[in-house]
Order: sequence, then C-alpha cells, then structure tokens
Amino acid sequence: MKRELTCIICPRGCSLSVNIDGAKTCVSGNSCPNGEKYGIEECIHPTRTVTSIVRVENRENTMVSVKTARPVPKENIFDVMEIIRKTSVKAPVKIGDIILTNIYGTDIIATKDIV
Repeated sequence: MKRELTCIICPRGCSLSVNIDGAKTCVSGNSCPNGEKYGIEECIHPTRTVTSIVRVENRENTMVSVKTARPVPKENIFDVMEIIRKTSVKAPVKIGDIILTNIYGTDIIATKDIV
C-alpha cells in the first residue's frame, strides 16, 4: 500500500510518500527524521488531539473549552466526544484543571478560566 501525505510537524510541509509492504514501512520525501516518524505513525496508528466544550452548570449559557492532554487513537474520537458531551462542571474552573481522567489513556483538561 502506498500513501501520499503532507507532513504537519513543522512549517516546511514536506510531501511524504509512505510505502507499506507487510511489516516493512518506507518513507521518502521527508527532510528530517520527524517527518519519517510522522509518516509511519499516521499510516500505522493515527492519533488526534480532541478539542471540545463542556457545559458549566452554575453559569447561564457558559461553556468551558477542553482538550485531551495527549492524542487519542483516531478510531476512538467519537467515543471520546460522546463522553465529553455527557459531562458538565461547576465554576470556578482554571486552565489545566482535569475535567475527566483516564479517557482512552489520557485526561480531558480545561483550556480556559471560568470564574
């Protein structure tokens, strides 16, 4: 299997060609080792950082922005979103507060202060 990707690790945006032949994976077009690592991970086990919002119960029409502390497997994004959707918090909330713990191996953290 061959995939063409654009590396997103740095502003250079190298055009990568990833060739997967059984257990062997070859990446070409990268200008640095980070591009090779990105190409392999994106084809073998893609992950994403999930961002969303959580309702603040004791503030009318208020939401707090949240994100995963680490990327989660791409196939679990909708499960993570379903868990976040069912969650609410009470103010005050500080940036970095853990809203949910151990959701697919990572925490959901606040990215905004709500006083």
